[in-house]
Amino acid sequence: MEIKIGDTLVGDGHPCYIVAEIGINHNGDMKIAKQLIEMADAAGCNAVKFQKRTIDVVYTAEELAKPRENPFGPTNGDLKRGLEFGFEQYQEIDCYCKELGIAWFASCWDEGAVDFIDRFNPACYKIASASLTDDNLLRHHRAKGRPIILSTGMSTLEEVDHAVEVLGKKDLIILHATSTYPSNYDELNLRAIAEMRKRYGVLIGYSGHETGVPSSSAAAALGACMIERHVTLERSMWGSDQAASLGPSGLTRLVRDIRLVEMAMGDGIKRVFEREKPIIKKLRRVGARP
Repeated sequence: MEIKIGDTLVGDGHPCYIVAEIGINHNGDMKIAKQLIEMADAAGCNAVKFQKRTIDVVYTAEELAKPRENPFGPTNGDLKRGLEFGFEQYQEIDCYCKELGIAWFASCWDEGAVDFIDRFNPACYKIASASLTDDNLLRHHRAKGRPIILSTGMSTLEEVDHAVEVLGKKDLIILHATSTYPSNYDELNLRAIAEMRKRYGVLIGYSGHETGVPSSSAAAALGACMIERHVTLERSMWGSDQAASLGPSGLTRLVRDIRLVEMAMGDGIKRVFEREKPIIKKLRRVGARP
């Protein structure tokens, strides 16, 4: 199985597609957003991902009016609007990603956000775990005719079954995920990757919210075709997702380790390598039996 995301084939026999999720870790600052794009590109990621919401649709007026001290003002609405990029900012993101040669896309939390991002001709769409049970939003995504990445945190198998039924399996990648931020290692349940592949017969990836990198390498070894991790310039920065993200050194290690794991997996055929032959002569007391 394989799916084409932009110019890149993803799936069986292809390198793991590595996504650096910027999300809202740019803190509403284009300079930080560009630094995060540069960081992902320098580390060797295939794509960066943002989040897009129509604030007055996703949140109620009551929720937006709640007091919440933040850099943008005294209410929750000030925070949500302050973190949201508009059209000109996404134009700048689109141009900058094209300049660097790295793909970008977004998880859209409402139908208007999907229409907004579609103007930039994204390579695919990501459906966030929180949106998995929103049938109308799933159908609106599918109507755009682009590949879909479906994240499955905070979801039962029955809920995932229904989402897959609504979306269909064409050009679909399902991401195993746990929606705790950051996740504990005993919550990751990486064996679900193989089980979900059997159950749905589509490509399965992994979206991780833990603090380290070994589990993502393990996910790649277990067959994940895509790895998505939140990224930050510094984990101690202000913002709700920074602590569950990888900084520059962590992201570099992630990409390096996944590529080494892919190399180490081989083709599964047991053989004697040329570099082993001198060792046979040196160490074996009894030769091979006829």
